[in-house]
Parts: sequence; structure tokens; C-alpha cells
Amino acid sequence: MTGSEFDNYKSPFSWRYGSDEMRSMFSEKTRRTKWRKIWYEIASSQYKHGLISKAELNDIKKYSTAKHVDIKRSLETEKKIRHDLMSEIKTFSDQAKVGGGKIHLGATSMDIVDNADILVIREALIIILEKIVTCLDALSKKIKTHHKTVCMGWTHIQAAEPTTLGYRFSLYAQDLLLDIKNIEFILDNIVLGKGIKGAVGTSASYKRLLGKNTRNFENDVMKNLDVKAFVVSSQTYPRKVDFLILSALSSLAQSLHKFSLDFRILQSPPFGEFKEPRKKLQVGSSAMPFKRNPIMTERVSSLTRYVSSFLNVASSNASNSILERTLDDSANRRLFLPESFLALDECLMIYSEILSGMEISDVNIKKNLETYGPFALLEPIMMDLSKKGKNRQTLHEEFRKISLQAWDDIELGKPNPLFTLISKNKYLSELDLDLKNLFNYSNYVGTAPERSLLLQKNINSVLKKYKIKSKSSSKSTY
Repeated sequence: MTGSEFDNYKSPFSWRYGSDEMRSMFSEKTRRTKWRKIWYEIASSQYKHGLISKAELNDIKKYSTAKHVDIKRSLETEKKIRHDLMSEIKTFSDQAKVGGGKIHLGATSMDIVDNADILVIREALIIILEKIVTCLDALSKKIKTHHKTVCMGWTHIQAAEPTTLGYRFSLYAQDLLLDIKNIEFILDNIVLGKGIKGAVGTSASYKRLLGKNTRNFENDVMKNLDVKAFVVSSQTYPRKVDFLILSALSSLAQSLHKFSLDFRILQSPPFGEFKEPRKKLQVGSSAMPFKRNPIMTERVSSLTRYVSSFLNVASSNASNSILERTLDDSANRRLFLPESFLALDECLMIYSEILSGMEISDVNIKKNLETYGPFALLEPIMMDLSKKGKNRQTLHEEFRKISLQAWDDIELGKPNPLFTLISKNKYLSELDLDLKNLFNYSNYVGTAPERSLLLQKNINSVLKKYKIKSKSSSKSTY
């Protein structure tokens, strides 16, 4: 963008966040092109029922394409009449001299606007699905590579027990699998059109025009739009639909936020196990030249938090949708619908980029294991010895005492001395412990490697179903 384009406020979603593909989906040009498509399909079905002539239909069809959308002209009209859809009707009908008088015959505004919104939302959800699958593919590669890579597990951000890096990646992948199922369900069962039902959803105007053919007319239009319609509706499709869509998007936002927050913790110097991809000239701080901040995952955390906040707005819209319709949802829907999709679009591009270019520090993974892992092995050692007839309570007390000694050394920045302390402990040294084998961390990751590969079957079935898209627009710009 040029400097002059920034003289007035522009939403960051218009240039900074999101792909050109998603921005185009929610553009005013696309929106009005969808309107014209619906007007044409209504006219096409009405032609079959003898309500308009072939010449009128051909004229409407000619001017129903994107190249004839004249937003500037329509907005000038809207300033005078203060109705966006009627302004577009006037612009369209002025262009279509022959058929213009039959545009919008029997229709109400939301027959056009709501069905157009659903067309856009459906296409946007498919874009989101494809990008989730791209991330899932990248996670799949990480799982295969690291299903046996032992690392320290953490609970309460405190050292817990060993796990595998592949198993941790499997948890992130499982979240995305659930999100895919959720969005697929939403697409198949929830994202339905209003249909062509008129001012309060009764189809009264169409019945007057078409009589007993009213429902056939609606079915014909919706079939050509390739969208199923609700059996009943008011002037709009149920605003609960927006809430359910936002619920699915919020669920995805949770998954992305979980990954990004974990990554930020693991990139912090005390852990040091992960690093984001970094551009050669990237600056971490204007004051501190040494900084290597996790800017990508921080952006994901920020934007996903924003998406989840819209859930309350969508809920309020549905709750306050008085009787057959109010207009107090219109202004905020212009904001939260596109911005939710654009925010997640940006986050998914970042997620994919991180997975493809992240650095994994084997040195720090090993260091954390050697520092904290020995403590996690005390319980299984204690259980094995108890099975051999040793006194569990005595073992517990001896392990407790040497653990406290070991922690003292760790807090002074020294290596964990637990191995040495056990070998020097009078009681424990008499037990003939095979310490080398007992302190093999790969023996204490349970079924994590097998379960990671088991999840791969579910991942692979999804990857086969969706085609992975690779586009230049699949990378975040900033």
C-alpha cells in the first residue's frame, strides 16, 4: 500500500492481517456480486413461471456479473435514500434497461442479503478448513519425526514426568481434528440459507405471484445457489446461526491459542526448547538489541482472544432478535463476521509457518530432562522395589531426604545430583539398584509413542479427504 492510502483510518484487516483470498471473500465487491447473483436466480425461476420475459431475463443476466458492480454509484445513491440494498437495486436496474423493472420482484431485502451472507460464510469456512488441514499436515510430519523424542512434561508450568515431543504435537493435532469435525457439522447442518420467504418469512408476496408453485420456486432458487434453506424463518435466517458459527470459530481460536501459549513458554530462556522461525533482519526490540521475542505466537494469542470476544456479541444479537426482525444486529455483523474469519485466517497462516520453520533445541530438551527428569523416576523405582518386598515407607523417606538435597544443588545452578546421592545413600546403596537402566527416560513415557502413531491414522484420513493448498498467500505478510 502507498503512503497516501493511509491518510484515513483503515482496519488492520484490510492490509495487515489475513490473506488476499479471505479479504476478497468479504469485500464489498464480492458482497454485491452475490446480491446480483441471487437477483438473477430469482428472476430465472420467475421466468419459468411466466412472470418475466426471456428478454428481461437475459438483460438481468448480462448485468449480474462482478464487472458491472458499480459501488461508487450505489453509495452515492445510498447517501440520498439511506438504504444500501435499495441503492444497489437502483444501480442494477438503471444498468439493465430492459429487465431492470423486474429485479427484486416479490422479494424483501433479507431474501437477498441473508442468503448472500450464507454464500460468503460457506466459502470462508471452506478456506478455513483447508488451512486447518495444512496445519494438520505440518503437525503430522512433526509427530512422525518426534514420536520417540523424549522430553520433560510440565504440569502447572512445573516439571512433572517425561513425555515425548511427538505426543505433545499429537495433542495439538487432536484439537484441530475436533475443530474440523465441528466446522464440517456446522457446514452440513447449521449454515443454511434463509430461503426466499419475503418480509416476515411467510412467502405471502410470492404466493400472490406464484400460487401453488411458491415452494417449488423457492426450492429452484436455492438449488441453483447450491444452498439448503431453513424450513421456516422470519425476515432473516435465525441469528442463532451466527452464534453457532462463532462458537466453532471460537473453538478453533482456543486450539490455536493453546499452541501459541505453550510455544511462548517453551521459547522462553528458562525452557529454551523451541524457537520461532526468524527473518535475517528481524528486530526484537527497539531498546534491547539482544531480544528474540516470540512475535508470531504472540500475534496468534492476541487475535484468537479477539475472535473469542465476538461470541458474546453474536449471542446478544440472537437474544435480542425481537419478533420477526430488528436491525440492531446489522452494524456489528458487518464487523465481527469478516474480522473473525480474517483473524483466524492470519493465525492459521502463522501456525503453518511456525511448524514448517521452527527450531527444536535437542540440547535444551536434554538439559531439562537431566535437571528435572530424575525426580519423576523416583516413584516408579519405589514401586518396583516395593514389589520386591522392600518397605515402601522407608523408601519414601529416603527418597524425600535426598530429593531435598538435590533441589538445593539445582537452585544453586548445579546439575541434578540425584543419581550420585542415591548411590551414596547407605540404605539405598545396599539395594543393588541398576541405576543406569532405571534412569533411562525412554522407559518412562508409557504408550506415548504408540498413541502418537495411532492418531496418525485419523490424521491421514482427513489429509486424504482434503487437498492441501500451497499458495503465496498462505504466508503472513508481517
